[in-house]
Amino acid sequence: MPELPEVETIVRGLRKDVIARTFTHIDVRWAREVATPSSETFASRLVGQTVARLDRRGKYVVFTLTHDFMLAHLKMTGRLYIASPAKRAVDEDRWIRVAFHMDNGQELRFSDARKFGRVYLVSYVDEVVGKLGPEPLTESFTLEAFRSHMARRKGVIKQLLLNQEFVAGIGNIYADEALWLAKIDPRRKVDTLKPMEVANLYKSIRIVLRKGIDFEGASINWYRKPDGSMGESQNYFKAYGREGERCVNDCGSVIHKMRLGQRGTHFCPSCQK
Repeated sequence: MPELPEVETIVRGLRKDVIARTFTHIDVRWAREVATPSSETFASRLVGQTVARLDRRGKYVVFTLTHDFMLAHLKMTGRLYIASPAKRAVDEDRWIRVAFHMDNGQELRFSDARKFGRVYLVSYVDEVVGKLGPEPLTESFTLEAFRSHMARRKGVIKQLLLNQEFVAGIGNIYADEALWLAKIDPRRKVDTLKPMEVANLYKSIRIVLRKGIDFEGASINWYRKPDGSMGESQNYFKAYGREGERCVNDCGSVIHKMRLGQRGTHFCPSCQK
């Protein structure tokens, strides 16, 4: 599933093509891809609305429109890209679920092979994302705020990082990378972390997310940038997807993979004791 760096890359890649464009026709090919309102109301209400802004909140793409907000969550296999009906079809066109026709003759296409992705049309953004936690790369997300947010939290640290109501945008990949960088075992209980470990984790979260954006996301499975090219983050991972390989810290151990909360979890048993 695309995480914060992947969704941020998608937003940046689409801005120049969708901002100031007006929707002229909406072709909903899979009604259940529309979470709210009904697919018919969704299509009719969008016509005539212009995109004023394009942003990200957590793992959601957020379109600020003339009267409403449209949000898209890509889930496992969703892709957003620009295409012209006159151009040669691409592989992703086999799974178009919603096509947004624009006033310049181009289309914004939402392709989704597994059909888990969703689009929302609402009057207020918080109708969809109101329960999300803070954005980890904002200035307001300080170490003090992170410490306060962790206070009285229980459970396992890896699972807490995946909780979108705790911090928005972190998924399985960047949780593993942040914990490796902070040298914290993903099985550690939250309330056992020492102040220095919390500080290291805070810094590590921001480092791996920023690097993920710099390398334009990780093209491990379905994720591609809007132009169809691959991100490069996967080429720089230190833990995720490296099971059986020697730890780059030259600690003498290899990266292990285990199941934790039904998620594949990668860690170094030497560095992350």
